[in-house]
Amino acid sequence: MRKFLVVLDDSRECLNAMRFAAMRAAHTGGGVTILSVIPPDEFNHWIGVAEVMREEARERIHAHYEVFAKWMRDKQKVEPVLAIREGDPVAEIIAHVQSDPEIGVLVLGAGTDKKGPGPLITQLTKNSGSLPIPITIVPGDLSKEKLEEIT
Repeated sequence: MRKFLVVLDDSRECLNAMRFAAMRAAHTGGGVTILSVIPPDEFNHWIGVAEVMREEARERIHAHYEVFAKWMRDKQKVEPVLAIREGDPVAEIIAHVQSDPEIGVLVLGAGTDKKGPGPLITQLTKNSGSLPIPITIVPGDLSKEKLEEIT
């Protein structure tokens, strides 16, 4: 089964990437893997404090994931899978793509502010020639209706 890999983070544009991935999976009989990467700089504390912070980050990720997963199950009839990695986000996304041969498309949401599409898109497009899959970039300001039209 072909899976769409979508990155879960705190960005607003993440929502459209999630919607797009779920709608495409529903229309094509595919699956969705939701990847969240915990950057290593969040744990530059004493070991005990770092472990508590790591656990709190995982709890936040699970809570955020459940919101998207419920929508995907209820509205799109897609059962997403959650993957959590720790490290540099770009390196971990690439490593995850390489570790799962069923992933067929990486879906990212583009920021809408004047700073550009976002750091993940900027960094990953530099590496796109060596990725084994295409990247789909979903504009962060597309309406739900427009997303439904194009998926």
